[in-house]
Amino acid sequence: MELTPIQKDILIALINLQREKSRAVKGEEIAELINRNPGTVRNQMQSLKVLGLVEGVPGPKGGYKATGGAYEALSITSMEHEAVVPIYRNDELMEGATAAEVSFTTVRHPDLCQGMIKVLGNIKGFEQGDKVQMGPTPVNKLVIRGEIVGRDDSKNTLVFSINEMISLPKKPVRNYARMDLISINANASIQETARLLVDHSIHGAPVKDNDDIIGIVTFTDIGDAVASGKMTAKVKDIMTKELITVDSETSLYDAVKIFDKHNIGFLLVAFDGKPSGILSKKDIFRELTVY
Repeated sequence: MELTPIQKDILIALINLQREKSRAVKGEEIAELINRNPGTVRNQMQSLKVLGLVEGVPGPKGGYKATGGAYEALSITSMEHEAVVPIYRNDELMEGATAAEVSFTTVRHPDLCQGMIKVLGNIKGFEQGDKVQMGPTPVNKLVIRGEIVGRDDSKNTLVFSINEMISLPKKPVRNYARMDLISINANASIQETARLLVDHSIHGAPVKDNDDIIGIVTFTDIGDAVASGKMTAKVKDIMTKELITVDSETSLYDAVKIFDKHNIGFLLVAFDGKPSGILSKKDIFRELTVY
């Protein structure tokens, strides 16, 4: 269906306001958003009604609502339950806006990568040179950052050069946890502990008392002990006792947030309620750089 530029502007504004306010939208609100005369909007609404793209809602709280045909005409997928994909302009969250689609316009260029974001929401405030961030998306936690190079108001899309893309695999931590635990006896000396870590090329390991994990020791703990003159201390005296454990079905994305929140390098992974695996930041980095 071929629509005129003013009809597209009205439909985009109507859909954006309808999403934001969760009610019928008055013609005056649309006119204010697109900087048009209210009479012009009302006249165009008659044509859009005939085309089946808009329906009128009578009464004091009435106005206009977009039909499913309006979404189809604008190539927007209508969803009954949608997840909000946030959009930031110069590090400021754009309230009421969500990314509907993202596409890449260049991927083979050796130095440049550009893309387009179709937005549900008002994009009038975006200008060339603005920093933009989209995401995280609900499934793959994709975050894209870049710089605006253009704007297409007729399609409500932003054109941007991509500076950075981050995405985490949609898999739980059980796929990345190491099960061949190298553990250290709680009564081991600092020298024995350091030798074991070096021999296995690991930065840290769980500390066990009998069969129970009671802490984690790292080279950082050993360095702090040496700096404090505790050369004869047992590993149980210098280990980190605060155990942070995640279930094996925890998403990799949520695990990364826990690493960041607690500023730690290791997580214990519980299978059937029992800590029996370990996940480190190094394991995650290895997964992200496998290619």
